[in-house]
Amino acid sequence: MTTFGKKKLAIGGCIVLGVFLAAGLHAYAGKDASMHPEKTIHDTYIPVVTPDFETIMKKDVAEKDKFMERHEELLTRRYDLSDRPADGVLMSAGRKPVQAGVRVKLPEKMTWEKLAKMDPMKMKENGLFPKGFLPLPHAKHETGGQVIPQFHIDEIMKLEKRNLKRFDVEFDLPDHLLPEFPPPIFLTTRPELGDVSQGKLLSIKNYYDIMHGILTPVQMEGLRLLLTPFPQQQFNQTHDRKVEEPSLGISCLDCHANGHTNGAFHLNPDTRPHTARLRLDTVSLRGLYNQQIHGSKRSLRSVEDFTEFEQRTAYFDGDHVTAAKKGVNLPNRSSQVSMMAQMQNLLDFPPAPKLNRLGKLDPDKATEEEMMGQDVFFGKGQCAECHPAPFYLDDKMHDLKVERFYKPQMINGQWIHAEGAIKTFTLRGIKDSPPFMHDGRCLTLEDTVEFFNLVLELDLEQKEKTALVAFMRQL
Repeated sequence: MTTFGKKKLAIGGCIVLGVFLAAGLHAYAGKDASMHPEKTIHDTYIPVVTPDFETIMKKDVAEKDKFMERHEELLTRRYDLSDRPADGVLMSAGRKPVQAGVRVKLPEKMTWEKLAKMDPMKMKENGLFPKGFLPLPHAKHETGGQVIPQFHIDEIMKLEKRNLKRFDVEFDLPDHLLPEFPPPIFLTTRPELGDVSQGKLLSIKNYYDIMHGILTPVQMEGLRLLLTPFPQQQFNQTHDRKVEEPSLGISCLDCHANGHTNGAFHLNPDTRPHTARLRLDTVSLRGLYNQQIHGSKRSLRSVEDFTEFEQRTAYFDGDHVTAAKKGVNLPNRSSQVSMMAQMQNLLDFPPAPKLNRLGKLDPDKATEEEMMGQDVFFGKGQCAECHPAPFYLDDKMHDLKVERFYKPQMINGQWIHAEGAIKTFTLRGIKDSPPFMHDGRCLTLEDTVEFFNLVLELDLEQKEKTALVAFMRQL
C-alpha cells in the first residue's frame, strides 16, 4: 500500500471512530440529562461551532420568534409590565420617572401578608413562592451572551455606524423599566460641575469634545479604551458570532453606558454547566472607588483585576480557549489597565441632597415617612447588615439561601438551583438602576422590599414597606 493510501485509511478510520465516539457521547448526554437535567455534554467548555455561518444564522433567525414568545410568556406570567410611574419621583437627570408598585404576581387567592407568615418549607412544597422571585432566565438561555437595549443599539448606530443588534434574540424588558438614557455622569474630581454628560451618550466619536478640559491625559486615555470596541463572544469578526456582519466587537461602555448602566444583560462567566449559569444585569460603575470586591460571584479584589479578566475571559463567556481565535484583547496591566481603572474610579454617585455627610437623612430635609423608612432600614428591616451607611455596601458576599423556598427545576433553558453567595451591591443612587437584584428579577424597589420581607422573614407591615421604599429613593 502506498503512503498516500495508508494516510487515507488512517484518516478514514479516524472519521469512523469520531462518528462512533460522537454517537456514544450524545447517547451518554441524553442518559445523563434524564438523571441530572442541569447537565449537558458541554459541562465546561463552550461547544465548537461546526456548521457554516449562513446555516447557523438562517436557523437562529427562523427560531427567534419561538424563543422570544416563550420568554414573553414567562415575563407576562410573572410580572405586571405596565407603565406606572411614581408620582413626582424622577431619576437623577430629571428626565425619566421611577416606576412604582409591586410588579411580581402572586399565586391565585394569595396575599403578601398571608405569604409572609408561611413557613419556607410549606411554600416550597406547595409551589407558592412567587414565580417572579425565582432566578430570571436569559431571553435565550441556551445561547446566552450580551443583549443590548434597542435605544442603545440605535444611538451607537447613529454615532459610530456600529451594529449591536443580534439576529437571534431581542432585549426583553420594556424601556420604562430600565435606567434613564443617556445616563448623567458625575465625577469625584469635579463635583461642582454636576452632570458632565451634556445629555449625550459617550462614544468613541464624541468623548474627547465632551471631556476635554475636565479629565487628565491619563484619564482621557482610560476613557478611550473603555469606549473602544474589542472582540467578544457574540460580537466579533469570525463565523462564530451573532451579528449579521463581521463586527469590531463591543466596548465596556456599551453596557455600562456613561459609566452607569443601560440594563444590558448576559450570563455569568463563572458557573458551569451552561444551563446552571445565572443571568446578570449590568451593574452601575458609579462609586467604584469605594468597592473592594468586583463581580457578582468572582470576588475579584481590584478594579484592575476586574478590567483585565473581563477582557480576557468574561467577554467570551468565561472560556479563554475560544477567545484566542476571535481576537481577544490582552490589555497591558501596567499601562492600559491602570488607565482604564483610573477612569472608572472617577465615576461618582449622583447627588443625594437629603443625606448628611455620614450618609444618613437630614431630619430638616426628610419627610416623616422617609425618616420612618430609615429607622426600618437600620432596624427591623435588617437592610444595614449588608448595606451600611454611608455607601450602603459592606464589600462582602452573602448567601441568602433562597433555594429553601423552591424546588430545583428547568425553566426556559435554565436549571434553577441554589445560587450561592452573591456580592453586595451599593444602594447609593439605587433609584437610577432598575431592574434590581443581580439578575434583574425585581422590577421595582417595591418588589425588592417584598422579596427580602419573605426571604429574611421580616414580617414588615405595609406602612413599613412603603416607608422603606421612600427612604431608598433618597439614597
